[in-house]
Amino acid sequence: MTKVGAADLGPGHPTPGMVRREAVVLDDVWSGTAVTEPGAIGGWHHHGEHDTIVYVVRGAFDVETSTGVVHATAGDFVHVPARTVHREGNSSDETAEVVLVRRGHGPVVVNVDGPPSDR
Repeated sequence: MTKVGAADLGPGHPTPGMVRREAVVLDDVWSGTAVTEPGAIGGWHHHGEHDTIVYVVRGAFDVETSTGVVHATAGDFVHVPARTVHREGNSSDETAEVVLVRRGHGPVVVNVDGPPSDR
């Protein structure tokens, strides 16, 4: 059994516009937190072969893809499927904090220039 306290979280993989912190990491599971300031919009990225489950602790968690936006607030869960190019934003007037759990293999964060074009 392992406990990781709030003060013990390590640095997570960087994406512009958000700060990720790492908690428990196993061969096929990554967990941690992300904080996004009010009005911020993060950079485009995907999570490779990892499915991501997000729990919104406070603020707003807005996930934009090439097909639209999902808006979630405190108490909501969001599933971001593997390989989905997206960016997160915080449309609330308070700092957003989310808890993240990812399951998969390979790189956890892949930063990209933008979503694939609809051709």
